[in-house]
Amino acid sequence: MSSENTLDDEETFKILIATDVHLGYLEKDAIRGNDSYNTLKEILNCAKTNKVDFILLGGDLFHDNKPSRRCLHNCITMLRQYCMGDSPIHFNILSDQTVNFNTTQFPWVNYQDENLNISIPVFSIHGNHDDPTGAEGLCALDLLGASGLINHFGHSNSVERIEISPILMQKGNTKLALYGLGSIPDERLYRMFVNKQVTMLRPKEDPDEWFNLFAIHQNRSKHGPTNYIPEQFLDDFLDLVVWGHEHECLITPTRNEQQLFYVTQPGSSVATSLSPGEATKKHIGLLRVKGRKKMNLEKIPLKTVRQFFIQDVVLADYQDLFTPDTPQVTKKVENLCHAKVTEMLEEAERERLGCPLTPEKPLIRLRVDYSGGFDTFNTSRFSQKFVDRVANPKDIIHFLRRREQKEDIKDEINVDYGKLVKTTAAEGLRVEDLVKQYFEAAEQTVQLSLLTEQGMGKAIQEFVDKDEKDAIEELITYQLEKTQRHLQARGVTTEQDIDTEIRRFRDSKKNTTEEENEIREAINRAKAHRLERGENPGDKDISDDFADVAMDSDEGSVAFPPPTRGRGRGGRARGGRGRGRGATASEPKPAGRGRSQKSSTTQSRSIMQAFQATPQRSSRTGSTPSYTADDITIDDSDEDIPVVKATRPPSKPAPSSSFTKYSSQSQSQSQSSRGVAFDDSDDDEDNPFKGPSRSSRR
Repeated sequence: MSSENTLDDEETFKILIATDVHLGYLEKDAIRGNDSYNTLKEILNCAKTNKVDFILLGGDLFHDNKPSRRCLHNCITMLRQYCMGDSPIHFNILSDQTVNFNTTQFPWVNYQDENLNISIPVFSIHGNHDDPTGAEGLCALDLLGASGLINHFGHSNSVERIEISPILMQKGNTKLALYGLGSIPDERLYRMFVNKQVTMLRPKEDPDEWFNLFAIHQNRSKHGPTNYIPEQFLDDFLDLVVWGHEHECLITPTRNEQQLFYVTQPGSSVATSLSPGEATKKHIGLLRVKGRKKMNLEKIPLKTVRQFFIQDVVLADYQDLFTPDTPQVTKKVENLCHAKVTEMLEEAERERLGCPLTPEKPLIRLRVDYSGGFDTFNTSRFSQKFVDRVANPKDIIHFLRRREQKEDIKDEINVDYGKLVKTTAAEGLRVEDLVKQYFEAAEQTVQLSLLTEQGMGKAIQEFVDKDEKDAIEELITYQLEKTQRHLQARGVTTEQDIDTEIRRFRDSKKNTTEEENEIREAINRAKAHRLERGENPGDKDISDDFADVAMDSDEGSVAFPPPTRGRGRGGRARGGRGRGRGATASEPKPAGRGRSQKSSTTQSRSIMQAFQATPQRSSRTGSTPSYTADDITIDDSDEDIPVVKATRPPSKPAPSSSFTKYSSQSQSQSQSSRGVAFDDSDDDEDNPFKGPSRSSRR
């Protein structure tokens, strides 16, 4: 049996694992504004207290793609306070760091920088909230990386093929291969896995001697046919997968019986939505790894997390108290809800005893199902009774109604009422989903002709999430130019043939790599055009203030930024630019810079007119760097390496070993020599990983 005491020695890696810190969430809220900062401080203090070798973050360190000045200041202050010092680093990195840290001009781990004094290195992948953007593909983590405070890894620059090269570490005789993959749109990554375009590299020499740890930030639960990543897609040589993005804390490792690895889901460190998954107690993990087959994961509860209680009430279940026809039934329903909220507050008070770090006011959510003829009451007046006792007085009560099952009406027309009666709330939907749903329900006369739904959705997402004001216009301009060239090559002349050829050309690109490339090219052109105007998004990241938006997990509703003044184009607001065939404007507006406007049906240009016109703006093409599959050499010689802070590593590693490609869809190798000891007994809940209870995974 491998306990914590027997694992704590000079050959054991001690790693603190956390995901989805969402730093800066609701920072303008008077009550909850400091919650994320207090929790990060607790996480870093826990790492320092336990003297870990390094911290592994599974994405979404920041809640906003463009963190505020206060958020960046607090983060830098805490990282400098807890992660810098004179404590020695007891492990070495053997892999080519220019490949591992390819997003910075300082491609080496921060503790080996001769100008820095790092005591606890932090390794982090990016999430979907703090993902790279802009013409340079930078994110907030790259700012911290350039400052020498964290090590950002797992960034893939190619949309054609992903090659994941591990960070190879060694402490004594223990060898650890750390893989990482930052957030990628789930549909795209799903398709790349299916097309065998994802490859994980392994050392050629002694590949079975490495403990393989993988950090990923994607949907784990199924949100659609391809809007998630099945665990079966991941390689079977992995030992432990740290899964970020999902906010429910399921930190106890579970074994995938098909791929024979373990998965731990630490969950978020702060509740960003009032949903049942967020009500689970929050934890971080202290992972100990010794050798190839011994590891232990200790669950550490977070004490600074605000309490969250949620209950469901179905009014139809209380027929012994009231019915819809009972006199003053609304008052009785309100009294029942008051009793339920009071009960949750009393439970929160009991749990908070003896925990001085826990915030005083809890989060309370009561979901009331008023189906069956009941009426709602005034939630604002109800919330005033608890304004001094809860942290979310404005949204304590959430009324909902079950979707009623309509019987099939035998008539001339069969109507599926289940599809017609839908909730109006867009909770959990993304911008792309809303765009797709709109065009699926729209009439044929307002369907897209040049653009695909995916392209339009992506352009709108760039506009909404990342303030790329030219994304929609550039996508339309780019597609128009490409369609014109296609029609010229085909020699189409009549208007009817042009419409047919355009539809065929558009449909041929749906859900293909070509469509992905076109979208990326158009977005790059929008970013380049912004840079030509001298607008630097990096300056806006710090100074811009955004309104607080309550996100539902990682797929919450989005706040549209207010339209800003255009660059001399009459009175048109740049936020209101719509150039598709389905887009209309409220009134005609003058064109600027010699470009025609598609505003209303009286001013819309036909395809023939667009075909005859010469594009005003020159094409700005952007090159995507390609990466070859060159062998990467590492140094795993048996020479003794002193355990001190090393100086800057050489640019080329010693040619003693190399990587082999290991495709995610390749055949499973022999399993006789691999396997991690696991004891799932209930004797020690905090130590799921224990001694060598088996020699193989078969």
